[in-house]
Amino acid sequence: MQERIQLLNGVFLVLALAGLCTPTLGAGYEDLQAIWREALDLRTIPQVGGIPDYRPQIVSARKAVLDGLQRRLEAIDPSSWSIPQRVDYLMVRARLDEMDFEYRITRPWARDPGLYHDLIRRVPYQQTPLAPEEFEAFRKRLQAVPRILVQARANLTEASAELARLVIDRMERSDGVGQGEPLRDPPPDGTLGWYEDLLGRLKQHHPELAADAQQAASSAEAFSVWLRSNLSRMSAPAAIGLDHYDWYLKNVRLMPYTAADLEVLGIREIDRAQAFLQIERNKNRLLPELPAASSKQEYDGAVRKAEGQIREMIRQQRLLTIPPESPSQFETDAFWIVRPGGKRHFWEELQYRNPLNNHIHASIPGHRFDSWLQRRIMHPIRGFFRDGGRAEGWAFYIEEMFLQAGLLDDLPRVKELFYIAQLARAVRIPAEIKMQSGQMSLEEAVQFMVERVPFMEPDLARYDLEIYLRRPTYGQNYVSSKIQMEHLLADRARQQGDQFKLGVFHDKFLSYGMIPISLIRWEMTGLEDEVKAFWER
Repeated sequence: MQERIQLLNGVFLVLALAGLCTPTLGAGYEDLQAIWREALDLRTIPQVGGIPDYRPQIVSARKAVLDGLQRRLEAIDPSSWSIPQRVDYLMVRARLDEMDFEYRITRPWARDPGLYHDLIRRVPYQQTPLAPEEFEAFRKRLQAVPRILVQARANLTEASAELARLVIDRMERSDGVGQGEPLRDPPPDGTLGWYEDLLGRLKQHHPELAADAQQAASSAEAFSVWLRSNLSRMSAPAAIGLDHYDWYLKNVRLMPYTAADLEVLGIREIDRAQAFLQIERNKNRLLPELPAASSKQEYDGAVRKAEGQIREMIRQQRLLTIPPESPSQFETDAFWIVRPGGKRHFWEELQYRNPLNNHIHASIPGHRFDSWLQRRIMHPIRGFFRDGGRAEGWAFYIEEMFLQAGLLDDLPRVKELFYIAQLARAVRIPAEIKMQSGQMSLEEAVQFMVERVPFMEPDLARYDLEIYLRRPTYGQNYVSSKIQMEHLLADRARQQGDQFKLGVFHDKFLSYGMIPISLIRWEMTGLEDEVKAFWER
């Protein structure tokens, strides 16, 4: 174990990532790093008068800069570089392609009213009374709201009615999930309700801000009215179409799958999770159902117990290395909340019965632990790269890894929750693809999920599917990347034979950072069968 801690320290503290710290850089590699730095700068949205500037002339100017970066990248020949350097090249190209796709296809500043709603919806979550040092900054945030929404009306020349209806719903109705919102019982009616809530609090604590808050609230309401009155003219589809979807999978996600491949994989995973769930339920049919926690104290105790169980299995089976300087405990992803009428959303139904599944996925050794490791990577490219497939693939893979490793052997009813979670992640694939192909509306996709997943309810399904409609290919990340992860593990086990050690494999995998799994596979195994296609343009 000490040897593995030293290995990890070598990776994360000395930052000698997988051959990247070579004494001689390939010709043009410094140019690649310069392009990457400029690309990071280009991702920062310029401000005009303190608000993000999405005016058409600014968008066009930024697209011209991006075109120049892409031409400079195409002029670099990385064929003689080391594998890690060629991996870096593909990552930089993928990020430029992602930005290019946004300018050419998704164009959220012109198509998606949700872009502007996202800029204003958290303003009224501000806790009051304000600390003295918060006062002026918050006044500026309030004063920015009307100007953001004026720009929205001017810019939304290609708006989608389906995306606009999403914003109207969020403006006028609580989403039933409430991620990031302060606790209210009952919650305010959407963003408009939150602005009214803020106005009432400011009149009490900071009356000098009431006029600015009233103007912000009025402009938000006017924007909702404007969206409703213009729905009939918003003819752009929310779907991007499967040709664009496949292009994005290959060039941005760097995945070896098409939408047709993913549909087959998704249906297979749905059937697999459903079959295992039914087998497990039959085995447990004489056991009592798992009760949900009845208090915050009971739930918090269950979370801490779950983390202890996870850490103990990691230690006993040497599943991976947890550096001694890492946090002694990680927050959970579903906080305790008592909703009106005792309502719970999907993840609360699972987590309040037993927090193991989502604590593995979202906390340790999933997202929070994973992100803690990522922040220790100081390589100029990989330290700033975040691939959603890699993040979600690891987090989903370890759910089943712990199940197979025996964490739930004495918790039979908890196994059912794991299979339900697998089912929830699997149904996202056909739901997302059918939305992006135009075969399903968002509401039809919501119903698709609700009908197939125990405990699923429309609010959480809509909350998730909104993300996958607005961010194409993200919903498929969980299952497809888990499959990639299992494929990589099998490849490495075949290569190493009796020398293969699961914990060493996990440590090595995490050491590469949050880069696409196809590229990790190339570096770790030397196998080029997947990445060859990425060089074909």
